[in-house]
Amino acid sequence: MATIGAELDQLCVETIKFLSADAVEKAKSGHPGAPMGGADMAFVLWSRFLRFDPRDPNWLGRDRFVLSNGHASMLLYSLLHLFGFDLPLDEIRRFRQWGSRTPGHSEHGDTPGVEATTGPLGQGFGNGVGMALAHKMTVARFPDLEEALASRVFGIVSDGDLMEGVASEAASLAGHLRLGNLTYLFDDNHVSIEGSTGLAFTEDVEKRFMAYGWHTRRIDGHDHRQIEDALEAAIRETARPSLILARTLIGKGAPTKAGTAKVHGEPLGPDELKRAKEAAGWPLEPELYIPPDARERFRAISEEKRAAREEWNRRYDALRSRAPDIAARFEAMQRLELPGDLEARLAGAVDSKTSLATRAWSGKVIQVAARATPALIGGSADLGPSTLTDIEQGGSVEHEALVPEAPVDYSGRTLHFGVREHAMGAIVNGLALHGGFIPFGATFLIFSDYMRPAIRLAALTGLRSIFVFTHDSIFLGEDGPTHQPIEQLPSLRLMPNLDVWRPADGPETAAAWAAAMRRAEGPTALVLTRQKLAPIGEDGDQRARLCARGGYVLREGPEGAVSLVATGSETALAVAAAALLEAKGTRTRVVSMPCVEQFARQPDDYRRTVLPPGARFVVIEAAQTDPWCALVGTDALRIGLDRFGASAPAEALAKELGFTPEAVAKRVAQWLPTR
Repeated sequence: MATIGAELDQLCVETIKFLSADAVEKAKSGHPGAPMGGADMAFVLWSRFLRFDPRDPNWLGRDRFVLSNGHASMLLYSLLHLFGFDLPLDEIRRFRQWGSRTPGHSEHGDTPGVEATTGPLGQGFGNGVGMALAHKMTVARFPDLEEALASRVFGIVSDGDLMEGVASEAASLAGHLRLGNLTYLFDDNHVSIEGSTGLAFTEDVEKRFMAYGWHTRRIDGHDHRQIEDALEAAIRETARPSLILARTLIGKGAPTKAGTAKVHGEPLGPDELKRAKEAAGWPLEPELYIPPDARERFRAISEEKRAAREEWNRRYDALRSRAPDIAARFEAMQRLELPGDLEARLAGAVDSKTSLATRAWSGKVIQVAARATPALIGGSADLGPSTLTDIEQGGSVEHEALVPEAPVDYSGRTLHFGVREHAMGAIVNGLALHGGFIPFGATFLIFSDYMRPAIRLAALTGLRSIFVFTHDSIFLGEDGPTHQPIEQLPSLRLMPNLDVWRPADGPETAAAWAAAMRRAEGPTALVLTRQKLAPIGEDGDQRARLCARGGYVLREGPEGAVSLVATGSETALAVAAAALLEAKGTRTRVVSMPCVEQFARQPDDYRRTVLPPGARFVVIEAAQTDPWCALVGTDALRIGLDRFGASAPAEALAKELGFTPEAVAKRVAQWLPTR
């Protein structure tokens, strides 16, 4: 029987390999090598260890599986189809085609069972760290549910993942936080696109991860007993994350291309695929062939997992009966319920008469938001005192007594990412993907460049991630051009499905935070000042309601008035410049536009009342202003920056670069006669 069982398992592995290779061949595009080389370890993991229910991909008690090397997506699609997820064979047949649920790199939300969108290498690695952290934090909040929530995060990572800096940052933090519920299989095949990894990657990966505080083991990635033993050891290791270095042969089974870069990023080719099938005794026809014995084996395993799910349901139902209040709090947190009066609560944290930096207003709003919403968690890249994002009295996720060998207290709400913006973005996304939390990460706006891949994937995936960026312009002052954003603000606005809020005072900051927390279909960037801002109007409650629409008339003017449109710190500047223009007989109106994306979603009639067709517009923003043409037209006067900043006090920068009320009024007055 043992031989029969081993033979059947090998038949399942061959099914995964050739289903993947056939799909890539049919698409004439893709990466067959990694699925063929990783099929053994993927089958052992999925069949014997991974906890899931194919009928309910979002089951709260499931393990998470992250395929960080997303180019190997056909490996995951084959597993999902064979184990009975809602991914029909027709979708495998349509791999990489328009409208299919099998895109070239696996995308969360497109395909049932795909836990994370993994394209840029290393991002999935960081997502998995975030998922593992989220699970630890959930159990810390609901210790009575620890048995029911005893899930883990597994993943497969590639040499490319481990070369990327984001994975190094995330691995360092995972080791520090002792995430013993995280296990990665490293597909150590020694081949990258250009050839042997020896061209550029000769470090001792095992020693590096040991230095990070990981548990490691080297195995033959095609030996099922070694794979099983290594996974069992990783599960027993509860104090450290685990990296299993699995030596594999990329394209295993391909007669001439196995072990070479030729099998990495292109189809095998008809002749190579034919010879591979012949060598394995595999039928040449039909394509995408699944042997009946293998189909039945996958079905039987899925039934066992479904039975385990039913047992989990019984245990959870018993706990719900025994402790209904705990279960109710847990389920409410999973639903990310927000109070109906969230906007009013946050508005109560600010006023419209005090001069404060919007980062300071944000800090006040965060405290009220945290009290209103237990799901809100977050932190910064070692910049808490500057971004003002620590959740007061919420505790930190940290080692007890700050002793590295001590247990980690996961019950806190403030996260300390260290100087790791790359990893912070990926981990915030992992926290959002896990569910149960509304996470944020904070740094200076200039360092959003470090986080761009994570922000982009959050937008692509539609994650409820919040990115807080302070020190938003040249007016941070003496730190100089290396820290003064110019192109970052418009470049973030160019990203689809990212809402960028740049509030001008306390009420607008409260409205921006409320919008970010309520937005369930995509991420939000909150862009905040370092410097204090003058009040822009006393009607704070009304303005907060209008601000929620993304843009509004801050100060109306007579028909034919020139409209000064501004955001953030330049809104008060627009108000002051308008007063100077009015004093000299120029009719003006002022528009505050804290979120262009939210404004664009408003009905046409509302947008026309704010930006009347045919009106004359002046945009004032201390950044590169070209993207504003889409909103106000190419004839508008744009007062912005097309150069880098300089090291000087903020007042000197304003004077030298033309951001004083007098300078703005003068430019508008000079421009108007030509319009």
